Amino acid sequence: MFDFSIITQAIHTALTSFMPEGVAILLECIVVGVCLLLLYTVIAIVMIFMERKVCAAFQCRLGPVRVGPWGTLQVVCDVFKMLTKEIITIRHADRFLYNLAPYIVILASVLAFSCLPINKGMEVLDFNVGVFFMMAASSIGVVGILLAGWSSNNKYSLIGAMRSGAQIISYELSCGLSILTMVVLMGTMQFSEIVEGQADGWFIFKGHIPAVIAFVIYLIAGNAECNRGPFDLPEAESELTAGYHTEYSGMHFGFCYLAEYLNLFIVASVAATIFLGGWMPFHIVGLDGFNAIMDYIPGFIWFFGKAFFVVFLLMWIKWTFPRLRIDQILALEWKYLVPISMLNLIIMVLIVVFKLHF
Repeated sequence: MFDFSIITQAIHTALTSFMPEGVAILLECIVVGVCLLLLYTVIAIVMIFMERKVCAAFQCRLGPVRVGPWGTLQVVCDVFKMLTKEIITIRHADRFLYNLAPYIVILASVLAFSCLPINKGMEVLDFNVGVFFMMAASSIGVVGILLAGWSSNNKYSLIGAMRSGAQIISYELSCGLSILTMVVLMGTMQFSEIVEGQADGWFIFKGHIPAVIAFVIYLIAGNAECNRGPFDLPEAESELTAGYHTEYSGMHFGFCYLAEYLNLFIVASVAATIFLGGWMPFHIVGLDGFNAIMDYIPGFIWFFGKAFFVVFLLMWIKWTFPRLRIDQILALEWKYLVPISMLNLIIMVLIVVFKLHF
């Protein structure tokens, strides 16, 4: 498996050979930030196109077919259209908070996105509490949603924001417990070590039934945290127009729209990293020839393949099940998912203590 840290270290050595180290680090940070935002945008465009095609397939339609080959340029055209739209400020809105909210939503998404280990040596933020930092960073987004709903001076936006806040804060608990269950098995919170620890088998196979239960609960809770169907009550079009971003237009609306899809990708990527090995190829103990062939496939292809597989599962759930009521959503979390997650965590602790895992 190729280690990209060799390239980054060579670039750093070349830069420090003719400029001060502080200037070199600043330049590297700027380049990495720009590349991160470009990748963020490209993945968002791919996700929107994938959503339209998957939705069309489930509804026996064709989806986008007109603009570009197989409709691939439709989303790009929509992005340019959104860039040209006027950003309207509501007369009686709290202007400062109204303008600040979309940037908080997008900032939380970018911070969480920068924690993802795309390939060996390609981690932007990689330290010993990486899982904890990623969960903390992604939790900031709910502040932006609440501010967007409250500052818009619109009853529908406020109702959508309150629903979203209650839902996200509730489901963060079972999402965190599922990840904590796997942290007990992994013994580390550093993403690079988590992936390298799955060289002899992915954790979803090594962790027995508790790992599978944690995976299922994480998918349900992650779907709810992203306000995706059947948990899309905060944006219920039939009753709330568009939810917390009803009054937003132009790129302010675009930020909320992009963050929703990137949050979905982040949820899928974390699932792929913790449960399915991340960029680590599929290895079978004892089959050295098969493992050597798998190692020829680049790590980032493994990572994106697994992540988009989980994205497809989440989209499948969205376009299969009907929308739930708010009482059903909260009852599912507090009556079922949280107790099952806590019991599952205890079982995983016992498995690790008595060394019953593979």
